Amino acid sequence: MATHKSADKAHRQSLRRQSTNRANVSKLRTEIKRLREVAGTDRAAALKLLPGTLSLIDKSIQKRILHGNAAARYKSRLTRLVQAAKN
Repeated sequence: MATHKSADKAHRQSLRRQSTNRANVSKLRTEIKRLREVAGTDRAAALKLLPGTLSLIDKSIQKRILHGNAAARYKSRLTRLVQAAKN
């Protein structure tokens, strides 16, 4: 248990940040999975999902969920996947 008032507050803050971070990571992973699934079946639908997913990846960089290089790698691979998808 925390023995200081400030330690108690820091713990509460960390719990709030943890839940926000988990939600953001979950949202990102879900969007990426959805795009990958759709790209396997329907190129037109994948092209519609792509801008939103790329935007979410960019926002994840700002929220420090992803490193910039990792985000660039995701964006590149997803774009190539959608472009190579069959109609």
